[in-house]
Amino acid sequence: QVQLVESGGGLVQAGGALSLSCVASGSVANMAWFRQAPGKEREFVAALPWIGRMTTYADSVKDRFIISRDNAKKAMYLQMNSLKPEDTAVYYCAASRVYTNSRYPNEYDYWGQGTQVTVSS
Repeated sequence: QVQLVESGGGLVQAGGALSLSCVASGSVANMAWFRQAPGKEREFVAALPWIGRMTTYADSVKDRFIISRDNAKKAMYLQMNSLKPEDTAVYYCAASRVYTNSRYPNEYDYWGQGTQVTVSS
């Protein structure tokens, strides 16, 4: 069983930036970020495989968010720029045992505990 530990998040004004981190306790093939706002379904944010450069972004965050990884540290990051109030949500780190780069939550095997991101207007 792989554990995912997230850090980062917090409160920021619109137009600001925040960075999230996720560290895996074991080997995985793919990692992703999802988010869930109150009363809404969990939605895809970004994904990247552990090997290769095929990043995938939701249209709503493309050109504002950057997903990256550090293989040596087994860490994944999400740099969030030009934040908007609609980005407010609990952000979750996810990982899969096989390559997927999927936008669908049910294709991921492991999940972090979530970290709150709040963007004030």
